[in-house]
Amino acid sequence: MSTVTESPATAPGTTTRNEDPQLRMTGRQKLVLTLLLGAQFMIAVDFSILNVALPVVGEGLGFSLSHLQWIATSFALAAAGFTLLFGRIADLFGRKRLFLGGMALLAASSALGGFAGSPEVLLVARVLQGLATAAVTPAGLSLLTTAFKEGPLRERALGLNGALMSAGFTAGAILGGLLTELLSWRWAFFVNVPVALLVLALAPSVITESRPRALGSARAGGTPSAARPRLDLPGAIAVTGGLLALVYGLTQAGETGWTEPTTLLALAAGLALLVGFWFVERRAAAPLVPVSILKRRTVIWGNTAGLIAFVTETSLVFLLTLYLQEVLGYSALSTGLAFGVLGVGTVLGGTLGGRFVGRYGNLRTIVYGGVVQALATASLVALGASGGWIWLLLAATFVGGVGNMLVIVGFMVTATSGLPDAEQGLAAGLATMTQQVGITLGIPVMSALVTARMGATGPTGSEAVLSGVTFAILVNSLLVLAGSVLAALFLRKPSVAS
Repeated sequence: MSTVTESPATAPGTTTRNEDPQLRMTGRQKLVLTLLLGAQFMIAVDFSILNVALPVVGEGLGFSLSHLQWIATSFALAAAGFTLLFGRIADLFGRKRLFLGGMALLAASSALGGFAGSPEVLLVARVLQGLATAAVTPAGLSLLTTAFKEGPLRERALGLNGALMSAGFTAGAILGGLLTELLSWRWAFFVNVPVALLVLALAPSVITESRPRALGSARAGGTPSAARPRLDLPGAIAVTGGLLALVYGLTQAGETGWTEPTTLLALAAGLALLVGFWFVERRAAAPLVPVSILKRRTVIWGNTAGLIAFVTETSLVFLLTLYLQEVLGYSALSTGLAFGVLGVGTVLGGTLGGRFVGRYGNLRTIVYGGVVQALATASLVALGASGGWIWLLLAATFVGGVGNMLVIVGFMVTATSGLPDAEQGLAAGLATMTQQVGITLGIPVMSALVTARMGATGPTGSEAVLSGVTFAILVNSLLVLAGSVLAALFLRKPSVAS
């Protein structure tokens, strides 16, 4: 009996990808891959391009220091809250259509942000950018998975997708620093416009529509043409509201603390709505997320591994930003450039990830990658206050970036495998939601750990920051290790549904 961790490429008796010409990408597939990866890379850049420029943006538009974080939070709320809904809309009404609509919205909202003359207009632009991200990312990922059948080609495509998305997160910090210092923070918005317009010009003739021919017609006994798409509105309201409240509560926890009434109320409301979503889906005639999918071991534990990978690596960037700027005295631009080594590691890990999955299987890729990431992160606990420690930081982030990308590729392959094309948008939406919630969740949690450690120790100033950062880094590495253990325990068992 096979297990969920086996890959078709490793099955006895199959030919290797070098021997079978059907395992090579066609020219059209390469073009589709290039276009979709370019769009996903740009989306990833948007997650971090304004991070190092926030103080400059605040001064330019009159944001108070206490409200500055809403430039990032407004984007994250929309991106994380609406991803699952848009992933299902892509399944029902057409992935190509949603992808193009999201790219058009991204171009328009980026232009609005670049011309913003007040905090209110900028925040509206960031919300619209978040909505565009929530549409483009799952639609693009499901177009990618339906363009390549399960096996080595899809593994390679998902590996490149993961590599470019992680590299985009790092490149955003570098590009944001360069544009802000050399031109203006407004170019962090304007740079999206020509890229989005280029994708809009090429995509209609390159990408073919990916949409189930019939949804529900078999149960109704009708023909594919008679089937009408149905959207589960109660489920959509419950999951979107739950995610919005949860992300808002986590953000408030990092800003004002975990015991504040606003934080507790938002977190409680978010959890209540998500629990309610489960019960709604059990009774819905056309559920947003069929309960059968939520019970799949590959979906549950694959997304758990992905969540931990995104929580830990993106929050590690935040912790090391504090270290570089508050302890070593680096500028925003120098900090962004220091993370270039991490970007190289993630690109290498993503490039190797598909081959690693094909040779060793999903489970080993996730576990081995997690162990490498955990050990590399744990070594950063030794960081000190002198400038010479930068070499440890560069080496550890490079190695950790490779390990992190192996986990992410393994997670993407696991979470989108064994499902029919009709559910690929849903699977992509779940995987994308995992990514965006992880990115949003990690920073407030680690920020709270740093603050708590600083308050419990005697030193002040940079010494206190160093103590808080190294403590949070230790927790970060233990969390990665825990994710590897969970994957080893729960993904190794065979699953009839998979």
